[in-house]
Amino acid sequence: MQRKQYVLASLLTVATCAFLALSAVPQAQAADASGTWSWSRPGRGGGDPVKTTLKLKVDGEKLTGTVSAPGRQGGEARETAISDGKVKGDDISFSVVREFNGNKMTQKYTGKVSADAIKGKVEFDRNGETQSRDWEAKREK
Repeated sequence: MQRKQYVLASLLTVATCAFLALSAVPQAQAADASGTWSWSRPGRGGGDPVKTTLKLKVDGEKLTGTVSAPGRQGGEARETAISDGKVKGDDISFSVVREFNGNKMTQKYTGKVSADAIKGKVEFDRNGETQSRDWEAKREK
């Protein structure tokens, strides 16, 4: 009988220590995509870089916001709402639909958020062919 109590007490001690050790480990938190992000791309024909600004808001797994970039030939900035925005952990995705001369163009963004950067891919159709580019945005302070 005494041996059973010793085994039971040992098991209980091991289980308690394991529980305490696991609860002391900090749980990884997903990076917050909310905020203002920006990136630049080279201008056409070697012109000045074009800055794009992305404003995001996270609500659970829903992502909303806007993208703003200057118009062609340095025209006034155009702000476009994102659509289909989703967040899952550190992964985000959203679409940007723009219209030029009666034609709609959709860009589908995917990315992984870290503390102060989003790195990912943007896909779009050009001449009936899907193309993709890397994109990297930095959080604005």
